[in-house]
Amino acid sequence: MDDDERRGTREEFRRAVNLTAGELEEWLGTDESGRVGDSAGDGESTGHASGRRIVTLLRTRQDDLGDDDYRHMRKVVGYVHRHLAQRPDKDVEHTAWRYSLMNWGHDPTKG
Repeated sequence: MDDDERRGTREEFRRAVNLTAGELEEWLGTDESGRVGDSAGDGESTGHASGRRIVTLLRTRQDDLGDDDYRHMRKVVGYVHRHLAQRPDKDVEHTAWRYSLMNWGHDPTKG
């Protein structure tokens, strides 16, 4: 991945992830966070594990990010975009749809 691709990935990731590391870390500690998403069989959902990784990414210096970090950032961007396109027609504040997105670092109700 060249510097332009890395820069573009960082920018897309920053737009997709609208929770701070602290906000996301706090959210991941809630019961609601742990109840949503598909589990890989170990009890933790894929989104919850991704959220923990996003917290680390948000706290990592840009120069210390590796190729695997950038791949995960792209995965996050793709997830957020796909799920935003599936927004329910009702109030989303207390929905599994919102909670799942929040596990991936995006709160659709945040202004």
